[in-house]
Amino acid sequence: MRKLYAVPLGLAGAGAATFGYASLIERNWFHLRRFDVPVLPPGRPSVKILHLSDAHLTPGRSRLIHWVRSLDALEPDLVVNTGDTLSHRDAIGPFLDALGPLLDRPGAFVYGSNDLYAPIFKNPLRYIWRTSKSDYGRRRREPDLPYRELGSSLQAAGWLDLNNRIGRLKVGGLDVEFGGIDDSHIDRDRYDKIAGPVDPQADVHLGVMHSPEPRNLDRFAADGYDLLFAGHTHGGQVCVPFYGALATNCGIDRPRVKGLHRHNGSWLHVSAGLGTSPKAPVRFCCPPEASLLTLVPRPGN
Repeated sequence: MRKLYAVPLGLAGAGAATFGYASLIERNWFHLRRFDVPVLPPGRPSVKILHLSDAHLTPGRSRLIHWVRSLDALEPDLVVNTGDTLSHRDAIGPFLDALGPLLDRPGAFVYGSNDLYAPIFKNPLRYIWRTSKSDYGRRRREPDLPYRELGSSLQAAGWLDLNNRIGRLKVGGLDVEFGGIDDSHIDRDRYDKIAGPVDPQADVHLGVMHSPEPRNLDRFAADGYDLLFAGHTHGGQVCVPFYGALATNCGIDRPRVKGLHRHNGSWLHVSAGLGTSPKAPVRFCCPPEASLLTLVPRPGN
């Protein structure tokens, strides 16, 4: 009888240990990724961009809040936030506290679906064969999170609202042109509102979105954007050693679920994000992250 129960008890114990690691340790094991991106014309000074995404913040995430606040010590020239910032109605104040002195730096942002809609429980296994996009289509409910207040707070600090908008900023001595879209995951993207070739007079052109859907990536690249920013994927959130992400929850392919890659002549950076939905508070082989991208001149310049 002891042998009969030994295997299932052992598996149950291993599963409990794995869940404990994924929810208590790795979920709070924040990493900083660093990349050099060769997109600048000759003679232009390098600039540092801090990319934040998918905080899914609730008021009690003190470790996340303190870690994000510490990133100001990197002295970024620009902060880009690619959405899914909120997971609670009372999270705006804690998020602004997390940004702290970063709010005094140039910034830009777009929304993600979870800035508008509070999280609900879903079977996480469904992400293996489908995305969560259809969940929003069925619900058709009014937004229940204060995304407009979030946007107003960031704009009051001087950050650009890039939801289906073009923008321009002076960043570290560079003239930077931005194009951004609202979240395609809930059909709020309107690329036609920003469509058209980039201004060749700008030093660099940045495209900003929440979900890295290939149809939008193609249009950003065709219009001449040098570097594209996205989040949404959580890097897969639960990954298998030597295999990687099981799912991307959007149209991007698994090898590009996170990190710096190429897309039709543009550079693409997909952040694995800072948080998780509070309804699925685990990460495995995919720790939470922010990224510091240093823009440098192109090779041979």
